[in-house]
Amino acid sequence: MPITAQHVRETVDAYLAEHPDEKDSLSALVETIDQAGDMIASRKEFRGHVTAGAALLRPDGRVLTIEHRTLRKWLLPGGHVEDSDTTLVDAALRELHEEAGIAPERVEPDSGLPLHIDVHSIPANPGKGEPQHLHFDFRYLFRTTVDLVELQEEEVTAYSWQFADALSAEPLRSRVMDATR
Repeated sequence: MPITAQHVRETVDAYLAEHPDEKDSLSALVETIDQAGDMIASRKEFRGHVTAGAALLRPDGRVLTIEHRTLRKWLLPGGHVEDSDTTLVDAALRELHEEAGIAPERVEPDSGLPLHIDVHSIPANPGKGEPQHLHFDFRYLFRTTVDLVELQEEEVTAYSWQFADALSAEPLRSRVMDATR
């Protein structure tokens, strides 16, 4: 069964219980869940939709980053949820496997809660018929001892294992750094 609005709402509520100071920054997400219902997981919901990402941490404190082919930016592995995903953490694991070739059994989830939920604007893409919209990116922390990465070359051009302090986005950077301790 695809990801439901109830699952997204429960995940947001649990996250906000841990990070109540982020209530204002997630107000657009909460409003869109109320308006879109189960369409919150559809990439065709252009008020905004959920995506899932993986902060993959090795014991040496390095985090996997990938260079996104279209955006030409270094990002965490992640992307749109699919109908086959039953939870947001499952979607993050699937995206990690698709983009970096790291099998789910080679990683361990840090917890069932997102490490961070990021709200960011995606520019219009006339070629795909997509207007500007929001992504509500649920980023989960995973741990691994894997070094080898097998890139999905359709979407990813390169990868790098960066020390957590090289991540630029806060509070993601601080939370990954805390996880290295």
